[in-house]
Amino acid sequence: MAWLIILVAVMLVISPLLWLKPNPRQKRVARMRTAMSRAGVTVKLDKPPFHEARGVMPHYRWPYPPQQPGPDFTLVRDAEAGPALKPFRHGWYWRFEPLRPLPAAAEAPLEALLTRLPLDASVLESNRAALGLWWWESQDTERFTSYLEDFTALRDALAGRPDHPEKKVPLEGPRA
Repeated sequence: MAWLIILVAVMLVISPLLWLKPNPRQKRVARMRTAMSRAGVTVKLDKPPFHEARGVMPHYRWPYPPQQPGPDFTLVRDAEAGPALKPFRHGWYWRFEPLRPLPAAAEAPLEALLTRLPLDASVLESNRAALGLWWWESQDTERFTSYLEDFTALRDALAGRPDHPEKKVPLEGPRA
């Protein structure tokens, strides 16, 4: 009987430690986030840009160079789109369109990316600071790494094309 009580006590001590051990999905996501941060991608959990969003979602961001801000736009997958949104391509809808048309150099990488993105990718957005993807991290590191070239090409094509360029104030010369 004493051995049974000791066994139950040991199990009570060990069981919370087993809950702390990461499961296979957590290990895969941690490896992917580490690899993406090494590739220059910022990953953070944030509230997604949906009307009725609850909780947080992974947000992967490819920053624009500070001196070359990007345009403002948001594309959402048809599953997240309302009936009032304007269709773009391949089941994606504009939530916010850029004020200026996208450059021709950005059209091809954008279309290539939209056709290849995983089904759990919900939002592709751009703002002055970065190009971003909201998704549920369904793929492994090797598969998602295949998108890096497309994201980099799209970011480079959009860099330096902000919707609202900052006004440059002319410098006044010395007054006589």
